[in-house]
Amino acid sequence: MSLIKSKKEIEIMRKAGHLLFEILKGTEKYIHEGISTYELDKIIHDKIIGIGCKPAFLGYSGFPNTACVSLNDEVVHGIPKKERKLAKGDILKIDLGLIYKDYYSDMARSYLVDSNESNAQRLIDTAHEACEIGGRNAKPGTKLGTLGFEIQKYVEGKGCSTVLDYVGHGIGRNLHEEPQVPHFGVPNQGFTLEENMIICIEPMVNEGGFQVKTLADGWTVATRDHKRSAHWENMFLVKKNGGERLTV
Repeated sequence: MSLIKSKKEIEIMRKAGHLLFEILKGTEKYIHEGISTYELDKIIHDKIIGIGCKPAFLGYSGFPNTACVSLNDEVVHGIPKKERKLAKGDILKIDLGLIYKDYYSDMARSYLVDSNESNAQRLIDTAHEACEIGGRNAKPGTKLGTLGFEIQKYVEGKGCSTVLDYVGHGIGRNLHEEPQVPHFGVPNQGFTLEENMIICIEPMVNEGGFQVKTLADGWTVATRDHKRSAHWENMFLVKKNGGERLTV
């Protein structure tokens, strides 16, 4: 499997990324107090099927739903549930993917539910900007240690921590391909990016410590100190002037 994508592959994945972005954008109007995480998952599932694509996460390693839907101190991989309803002030994270013409797209966003609480919004904004910093460093010749270092430096400068146990990844005909893309690192070390690789950069940013744990359901990952977390993920095409965001 080549990590460098052909022109045809890039065009397919650009379309896959756009379709996924539009699905999540169309779901945002439903994000309000009182809706269940299961209902959000159902909306996303129906939208993916409705455009003739396949949910990327459903059944992946046994995952039971279309989207990972996580709240507050849950970092990632939350399982949607009928009884789990959004409350005012929740930090909601939606991580989702689809398959279009046998190629994958993957993205995540964080939302503050029906609130303008400044600390929560700052946490979300930190995750968002950390992802963009990663994208700007997605250039040929960049070492992934440098890319991760720049993300970590920014996050810690905001008084937060970046999760060490979960990283970004390459993507293509498989949801998870090489290289692994850490959101921490040492400058000038690690894998070297090349033009026309496609990677997912997805910093998970905690208010408190970086330590996480997997809950009893075997999927949901939460902070050990029970402080809140935010997650932001985009697909980037590695280009000379920095990564082109494909989830747009």
